[in-house]
Amino acid sequence: MTPDTHTSITRTIVESALKEDIGKGDLTSLACIEPNPMNAQIKAKSDGYLSGVMPVLFAFDTVDSANIIRPLKNDGDSFKTGDIIFEIEGFNQTILTVERTALNFLGHLSGIASLTNQFVQKVKGTNCKILDTRKTTPGLRMLEKDAVRHGGGFNHRIGLYDMILIKDNHISSAGSISNAIKQTKEFLDTSDFRIQFQEQKENIEIEVEVATQDQLCEAIEVGVTRLLLDNQSIDSLRSMVQKARELNKEVKLEASGNVNLETIEAIAQTGVDYISIGALTHSAISSDFTLLTDEA
Repeated sequence: MTPDTHTSITRTIVESALKEDIGKGDLTSLACIEPNPMNAQIKAKSDGYLSGVMPVLFAFDTVDSANIIRPLKNDGDSFKTGDIIFEIEGFNQTILTVERTALNFLGHLSGIASLTNQFVQKVKGTNCKILDTRKTTPGLRMLEKDAVRHGGGFNHRIGLYDMILIKDNHISSAGSISNAIKQTKEFLDTSDFRIQFQEQKENIEIEVEVATQDQLCEAIEVGVTRLLLDNQSIDSLRSMVQKARELNKEVKLEASGNVNLETIEAIAQTGVDYISIGALTHSAISSDFTLLTDEA
């Protein structure tokens, strides 16, 4: 995705959120206050890692381009309770109209970045990387995956279109791992693939989910170089990692399932290269921010 496309999508998301909240207009602000200059600050009420600067800037600019908003921290920066994150100059009616939408983006995305960083800190000292999943809020995936990166994690595939992940249901439908891989490679050689996806087959990574050592051996034997080990015990993970390295020491291994802040260190110590965690995006608690005003 190009930077211009990223910016355009973010602006569209923000505009949609503003329409959802404002509707016909901010009835309260229009009814009870006269438009006057106002200064405001967005302050942190919790500790964490920042994400959501671009949506906040777009929110204030969309409602009133005369607003001047200065971020004092960047995405990926840590913050403490009491830190000033933004300074704002504008008019009271428009600042108060934007307030909740801006804080919703900032809190939600910073919560994801903050939770991600907790997991990242737990695997320090290993070669393991923390990955997100497709378990994202519909319509907010791009911003949530940005937030994972801001917290020090890495993105798995963005969607269904940029990587092949053959899971248990695909294997069942294809009949076996070998059949699924054979059909996959045949499809990647077709003009249909090249025309629809506008990509070279060499740029498409293939990952296969395996549940047993027999499946692991089958996948490696047919040339798979990245495996997903889902819902395995620590002992099973350790054994499967050892077997995979014996067959192909270059194979990349990803663990998922039963991952939390208490289990992740032991999972990383089995020798897997990646740990994917749906909770980064579907269960993060929002960071807490507030907007404080000081009318000029």
